[in-house]
Amino acid sequence: MNGNWSGRTVGSIVSEIPAASGIFKEYGIDYCCGGGRLLSQAAEEQTSSLVEIEARLDAEYEKIKRNINGVDFKSLSRGDLSSYIESKHHAYLREALAQIGGVFSAVLKAHGRNHPELFDLFKVFSGLRGDLEQHLIKEETMLFPSIGDAISSQTRELSRMIKQEHEEAGKALKELRRISNDYSLPEDACPTYQKLFALLEDMESDLHQHIHLENNILLTDI
Repeated sequence: MNGNWSGRTVGSIVSEIPAASGIFKEYGIDYCCGGGRLLSQAAEEQTSSLVEIEARLDAEYEKIKRNINGVDFKSLSRGDLSSYIESKHHAYLREALAQIGGVFSAVLKAHGRNHPELFDLFKVFSGLRGDLEQHLIKEETMLFPSIGDAISSQTRELSRMIKQEHEEAGKALKELRRISNDYSLPEDACPTYQKLFALLEDMESDLHQHIHLENNILLTDI
């Protein structure tokens, strides 16, 4: 085994092997808000095969050594990483939240009578949307400008607050999955219903990457 993965935290593994995020998602392992757990612990909680996961991590690690991988986020300065997060993840999230909101309204009108669980789903999404919209502004106007070489006590407190908000977002994502039964579509789901669930899953995937970059790389040691 290349990296003694079982004894390392899932967040540090994804920091070194970005493709591990997809592997962990397959096994239901939270690598963003739960990034501080050891892989051995996370795998046990999900009753997943640690040997199988480690073998796949080894394969991805070999690709990295052969330079078959993308951006090395750990090599970026905090300023460059902040800019990347804002241009890629913040821009995506603002557009996605608005799009999902519009599609959700259409699905509720067409299917809400036969699927009242959609109203519970919409309530959780709406709360998450409001929280995230203020969260993005807080990061752009307060957090990102303050994380230069000298880290103040105020920045450390802001970092703690941001991480706590990440935890709350993670809980909301899990609740969305619970209510939707892991985004299982009913037999009468129309194309718009299918689009809604696809958009929600895309948002979840991007938000996991977004939170991982902040919790496990940008804000590490802050």
